[in-house]
Amino acid sequence: MKKLLLSTMIGAGLLVSTAVPGQAVTYRHQQQRRYYAHKRAVHRRHVRTAKRVGIGAAGGAAIGALAGGGKGGAIGAIAGAGAGALYDAHKRSQGR
Repeated sequence: MKKLLLSTMIGAGLLVSTAVPGQAVTYRHQQQRRYYAHKRAVHRRHVRTAKRVGIGAAGGAAIGALAGGGKGGAIGAIAGAGAGALYDAHKRSQGR
């Protein structure tokens, strides 16, 4: 009787222990994005960047000129161009 009970418990333990790791398996799927950069798309991207930086520089120059004259306009243009570049980097990374 002891041998039957012991062999049943060992068999059940082995059966349960082999089933548990099967539930812990996880699968991770990585998406591979492929970017097809055509000449027009690359050109359009550069034009968009130049437009954003240029608008930022013009706005900064206008505000700087109103606040501090010629030197303020130059400083404002530099600050506006930097802000435009940061905005462009933010918009480019959006959605990734």
